[in-house]
Amino acid sequence: MDTQSDSRSEPRNDFPRIISVDDHTVEPAHVWQDRLPKRYLDTGPRIVRAPLKEMTFLGGRFKPVMGDPGSQEGPLGDWWVYEDLHRPLTRLDTAVGYSRDDIKLEVITYEQMRAGSYDVPRRLADMDVNHVQSALCFPTFPRFCGQTFTEAADKDLALLCVRAYNDWMVEEWCGPEAHGRLIPLTLIPLWDAELAAQEVRRNARRGVRAVAFSEIPPHLGLPSVHTDAWDPFLAACDETGTVVAMHIGSSSRMPSTSADAPPAVGSTITFANCCFSMVDWLMSGKFERFPNLRIMYAEGQIGWIPYILERADVVWEENRGWGGVADKVHRPPSELFAGHVHGCFFDDAFGLRNLDSIGVGNVLYETDYPHSDSTWPESRQVGEAQMGHLPGDVVERIVRGNAIELLGLTEDGLWQGAR
Repeated sequence: MDTQSDSRSEPRNDFPRIISVDDHTVEPAHVWQDRLPKRYLDTGPRIVRAPLKEMTFLGGRFKPVMGDPGSQEGPLGDWWVYEDLHRPLTRLDTAVGYSRDDIKLEVITYEQMRAGSYDVPRRLADMDVNHVQSALCFPTFPRFCGQTFTEAADKDLALLCVRAYNDWMVEEWCGPEAHGRLIPLTLIPLWDAELAAQEVRRNARRGVRAVAFSEIPPHLGLPSVHTDAWDPFLAACDETGTVVAMHIGSSSRMPSTSADAPPAVGSTITFANCCFSMVDWLMSGKFERFPNLRIMYAEGQIGWIPYILERADVVWEENRGWGGVADKVHRPPSELFAGHVHGCFFDDAFGLRNLDSIGVGNVLYETDYPHSDSTWPESRQVGEAQMGHLPGDVVERIVRGNAIELLGLTEDGLWQGAR
């Protein structure tokens, strides 16, 4: 297919309603307080309003310091407090509605954020403004794959927190009030693959078809995908059709070049962890062992994929004798990619110009609401500008069709729970 033909065609007036596979929710203050046993309410996640003493974000490391509640040590913000963790809500968590120049690293309260960040009806209204029909949302306080609970000291409480989040995600965030337009993405207890498998199956019975995972687990002190440690979890995903969703930063280590590099450096190369992770998976042999396994990379963009596939094929073909993969990877990595891997983008004109080298069926669209990179409220306009050269059926697949197939949605692009 020549996806670069018809580049002079007029913009279409029938741009498909978007299914975004990477948006975010800012959890309401009650999520864990409403769901944990009473004995854990003073140690489980809770919101405290307190001042900020200091905060840095250098070399990919975020370091906030909370002042004493009730003091006047600095600007007030709402902080998640959990065991010894103090994590503030920041403007980077929810930046939509602010000009680019006004988006800074600062603490905020719930009243200072757009209500669509945490309120279902207001989220749906903001989706309408943005030509978005449905959205899959990654967490904020748990971090992108539940690292917050993985790092906790009390693993019994951490497991309860994971399950409480998943119950809130399925029953409230994606509940009846969402009318099928919010698609659940659940967490697992990363520290125990057997418990993770149980949680995948528990949520699959409720119609969940996506679970968050780390792009590079060893950065979290966990086994790599080259070991057998994750096999119970992967088997559960394979059996239930649950997609393994990996967001940039889900290894708690954003790419950077030095300890003093400004955030702009890391922001430019955020795709790097996705790149490293994808090569891990392609050379792991897991797609051979779990033929129904599908993975997706959120916010990694897609323009880098063609070269990596080309290089991986060359290495697999020419270096198999000493490369350590001959006995477990039996097909070219590019073939494995075609059947198992999905890249997600929101602003990647270069990738779209090279779509033939990636694969129409391997690309998904996103809007990143409510983060600072979000194309809200102009995701339709951005999509039309970048995809104007593509045939209508290709645009339909990228903007919604591939997501419907991958996430098991209805033909209308809605989630209906267990069916």
